Amino acid sequence: MSITRRSARRSVRILGVASATAALALGVAGQALACNISEFKAEAKCDGDKGVIVVTDYDASATPAEITVFLENNGADAKQVGEPQKVKGSADGTTVTFQEDWKPDATYRIHVKAGRVDDDVTPNLVTQSTACKKEESSTPSAPASPTPKPSKSTPASTPTPSASESTSSAPAAPASNAPSPATGDSNLAETGANSNTGLIAGVAGALVVVGGGAVYFGMRRRGAKAGS
Repeated sequence: MSITRRSARRSVRILGVASATAALALGVAGQALACNISEFKAEAKCDGDKGVIVVTDYDASATPAEITVFLENNGADAKQVGEPQKVKGSADGTTVTFQEDWKPDATYRIHVKAGRVDDDVTPNLVTQSTACKKEESSTPSAPASPTPKPSKSTPASTPTPSASESTSSAPAAPASNAPSPATGDSNLAETGANSNTGLIAGVAGALVVVGGGAVYFGMRRRGAKAGS
């Protein structure tokens, strides 16, 4: 065999090995970029006072995926939440939202179909222990009492005083500035029965008699002195 043929065969072998190596590398890279169930995350969140379940796809290969959510009860599917939703993932994450007014400590199963993936997100999603909306108290609050409107005041009628009240409450007559008459004068003016006029007249007569006697005896004494 000539040297030329040997060189040609050697070149073909080298080319074949290189092609196989490249194919293997491409296969490994393709598997690395393929969708994986670990690239899906599920969370229970609140949208205002309503609950939602948000599933995020971090598949950088953007493989189309279909996501279905189930409410679990004692390890079995109790109901399907809404309709399955389709998503294409990204390195930054692409989300889909399921409207579900979930209860505290509820369990949900998240199922993913994407390429060769047909599996559940593990572990199952368990909601938080506090609901989005607090339960209202069963005891109704007492309504505020209305403020009463002020009524028009009716003037109270003035009571007629009784005879005794009018007598006792009559104002005292103002005191007169004129001097009050003496007790004796009052008695004389009113009846005259207690008058001292007779007594005064008697005393006056007695004085007249005594005075006359004194004059008489005085004249006699003078006459006697004159005769001696």
